Amino acid sequence: MQSSSRMKVALAGAVLGLLAAFAGPGSTASATPTDTPPTDTTVGDITGFAADGAVYRLTAGHTQARVSFVTADTFRIELAPDGTFTDPTGTDITLPQGPPPATRWRDLGDRYELATSRVTLRATKSPLRFSAVRADGTPLWTETQGLTWNQDRTVQTLARGADEQFYGAGMQNGRGNTSHRDKTVEVGVDYNWNDGGHPNSVPFYLSSAGYGVYRNTYAPNTYAFTEPVTTSAKEQRFDAYYFAGSGRDALKDVIGQYTKLTGKPFLPPVYGLEIGDADCYLHNANRGERRTLDALKVADGYVENDMPNGWMLVNDGYGCGYENLAEASAGLGERNMKLGLWTEDGIDRLGEQVKAGQRVAKLDVAWVGEGYKFALDGCKDAHAGIEANSDARGFTWAPESWSGAQRCGVQWSGDQSGSWEYIRWQIPTYAGASMSGLAYTTGDVDGIFGGSAKTYTRDLQWKTFLPVTMTMDGWAANDKQPFRYGEPYTGINRASLKLHESLLPYIYSHAHRATKTGVGLARPLALEYPDDPKAATEAAKYEFLSGEDFLVAPVYQDAVERDGIYLPEGTWIDYWSGRTYRGPVTVDDYSAPLDTLPLFVRAGAVVPMWPGSIRSYQDRAPGDPIAWDVYPKGSSSFELYEDDGVTRQHRTGKYATQRAEVRAPQAGPGDVTVRIGASTGTYTGKPAARPYAFTVHTGDAPGTVRLDGRKLPALTSRAAFDAAAEGWWYDRDERGGVVRIKTADRSTARGFELRLTDTSAVGGAVPGASAVLAVPAGQELGAGTPGTVAVDVTAGTRDATDVRVSLDAPAGWQVTPAAPISRVPAGTTRRVEVAVTPAADAKPGEATLTATVRHRAAGTDRTAVQRFALGVMPPAPTGDAWAGDLVWLRSTNGWGPPERDRSNGESGAADGRALTLAGKTYEKGIGAHADSDIEVYLGGRCTTFTADVGIDDEINGYGDVAFSVEADGRVLWTSPRLTGASATLPVNVDVTGARHVRLRITDTNGSKSGDHGDWAAARFGCA
Repeated sequence: MQSSSRMKVALAGAVLGLLAAFAGPGSTASATPTDTPPTDTTVGDITGFAADGAVYRLTAGHTQARVSFVTADTFRIELAPDGTFTDPTGTDITLPQGPPPATRWRDLGDRYELATSRVTLRATKSPLRFSAVRADGTPLWTETQGLTWNQDRTVQTLARGADEQFYGAGMQNGRGNTSHRDKTVEVGVDYNWNDGGHPNSVPFYLSSAGYGVYRNTYAPNTYAFTEPVTTSAKEQRFDAYYFAGSGRDALKDVIGQYTKLTGKPFLPPVYGLEIGDADCYLHNANRGERRTLDALKVADGYVENDMPNGWMLVNDGYGCGYENLAEASAGLGERNMKLGLWTEDGIDRLGEQVKAGQRVAKLDVAWVGEGYKFALDGCKDAHAGIEANSDARGFTWAPESWSGAQRCGVQWSGDQSGSWEYIRWQIPTYAGASMSGLAYTTGDVDGIFGGSAKTYTRDLQWKTFLPVTMTMDGWAANDKQPFRYGEPYTGINRASLKLHESLLPYIYSHAHRATKTGVGLARPLALEYPDDPKAATEAAKYEFLSGEDFLVAPVYQDAVERDGIYLPEGTWIDYWSGRTYRGPVTVDDYSAPLDTLPLFVRAGAVVPMWPGSIRSYQDRAPGDPIAWDVYPKGSSSFELYEDDGVTRQHRTGKYATQRAEVRAPQAGPGDVTVRIGASTGTYTGKPAARPYAFTVHTGDAPGTVRLDGRKLPALTSRAAFDAAAEGWWYDRDERGGVVRIKTADRSTARGFELRLTDTSAVGGAVPGASAVLAVPAGQELGAGTPGTVAVDVTAGTRDATDVRVSLDAPAGWQVTPAAPISRVPAGTTRRVEVAVTPAADAKPGEATLTATVRHRAAGTDRTAVQRFALGVMPPAPTGDAWAGDLVWLRSTNGWGPPERDRSNGESGAADGRALTLAGKTYEKGIGAHADSDIEVYLGGRCTTFTADVGIDDEINGYGDVAFSVEADGRVLWTSPRLTGASATLPVNVDVTGARHVRLRITDTNGSKSGDHGDWAAARFGCA
């Protein structure tokens, strides 16, 4: 069964919290008999009007409405049905906005018009209805009915535009980065941290029409973006701020105005942007007797495995506690990590904890408390407590929060179970939350329960491109540090973390931008491409942008290819291969072996990075180089932000910025100029001079490279380049062809210019001239058995000549390069067979190889590469075989690992009991938990599959599942729905000729609780 003391406590709190929340501050809701629906009242005709500067009062009988202009773009509407205005949020959420703007009003007979220089609010008199337009008359929104209320709620009703799209409402699990149009969105605390829940809700939404609305309340909200749009709050008052955006970036403008009102996102310390680790180390019931200082042994694991880690929570578990806090903090510091604590028992002792070294505070669900104010106060108090007792920046995490929390902490989506489904619904969650000004949102890597080595690796890959993330241990069957799974997982996880570390200058610069704009790093395509009709749709749901420059399309299935990657308008470059795509286009069959995250870079990107392979930001010296990864196309730029990374001195101006500008052709041949400006500003530790490195993706070698007019030496090899103090080298084999440039130390007080002559924009002087590679999916070889791998070479817009195909395979494999091909005509495809023999001890499963084609096209030597996954198969059965005795090529499970010859048990490995169905025990079989998927290789040698299936007796009569048998992509048999009360069902399936068979158990009632399905006596009849 899925259970833990942690979840039980949380659920108990949830019930109390919900009762309090729905009758929290500002709510006048009262119990209503179920047979007497509340009576709605709609505001009537205007009976009075008064103006007082930027504040206007409209009277409608006993009801009072008040309009207050906050800025030229922002105004507030309040409605008091009984004539008395109240404000339960007070000064908790909204911040002082300075003097109000100049306003004017006029009476046009049927309506009043109240205006600033940027926006006009119209108040129709009979009855009172509001509408807003920009200064040029462009409509923003219109009420189709006046404000309406009853004893339970207050509702605004708006007309919906023909193509109007809606976003926001905070963290909406499984949605948010595509439009809410035609959907109803709940805004409130529900303690549901899974798909469909809405932790860290925000009573704010924005429209593609260029406006946003913030309901200033602690009451839960419901937004129905139907026709008409109805937005309600559970209180008998109305209080909303409206923001009028302008220009192509109207949505960003609205987010900026909203966060100007409620607070810009905070700037985390640099260590906060590195991955964190959480567990309970004092008396952990799940891990045996441990002490707080045992956390240092885990920290050593990060160091020994050369993996970044910025901080550790050492008491993350109910009743955990801590000891030896100062010693733990000092020990973590020696390993370049900071100490964090979970504030389960409150924050009364925060001061002494911070003085002992605490720098991270994770808030408990209990902080939601009575209503929503308590959650916001907890975030603010913990943030302030860190700063009051140290020179550090406040850094908090919370699973439930409200408007305003973006200025004091990270919003984290709570406790979940790792699975492919978990990855799927998390993808749209965090980019969608950015539409509500939540710049730092994330979830635990692979959850805190369940999961597997493969789902952990895939989940960590894409979370590399979120600004913050954490791995949580102690609740799954095994600890979940990224080095726990062995190879190839440890190596892949290290590469993901190192890439994130290298990108910290890019990520940190975006963090600084968020303090000015309110827009976070992770963002939906619709934010950057508002005019793209697909950006708001399902076509873009399972991808997101990391800043303006990276498009991330995570793999969320147990697969080695990714379909449906939508690339919007512009030129996009595959980060790994350098292949270019012209958008808008949908990419299918993208080859994504386990070590490859589908990742694309926008042409024109100028990305600052830390070169090398550092484990911590503290590994860098002040004079170490900054590396610029440049994808030249037209005119583009990036402003690098730097400060000391830890203290609050940046708030008093102690920081520096440095601007990189690139000028290049829009496409094709020409010169490329990179201008690095002077570093403006100062901070503690700022280098007076430093070297620079550049990777310029041109696709064609330049004639010369000049530094401030001086010709740099052209080097002829990577070794010569690495040894030189200064110079350049064209590497045709790297990502479609790149120019590598390095400079000696240069004063940061002075700018400089690089000029690459006779080269090209990204994509080469003849765009599309290079050949591309594709490797047909589903290819398999046996360990130690000679075979061939098919590789398809497709020539580009020019003939490919002297074509040579090779494979880079794992150590111990034998590869014989294919014979050269003299010519592949432009636009045609030639299949090449490469002889390959896997190592005799090659592990069954997926192996990653790289295909390379070196060729000549358009008068230039070129190289194209493609990573791909090859299946390494175990020997096929030569006689009858128990399913539990075969190698499992995949073994996903809904709770803990599936068990061989045991029931599923709990979350641990080998913790099940004898397989038992309807009182009968079985020695052989498989115990699993829905949703479960086990794949075996038969190689076409078997004819039958037999088993008894049902829900194991250990569940005591409940559970609700269906079983199925699939072979080579075809469903051969499916059971009826089975419950814990169902009779045992015998299975006899013809699997003649099947190479791959999958045994699947799926949940059939949506609960997945107690779904312990058994494949008892599961056996294949084989020749």
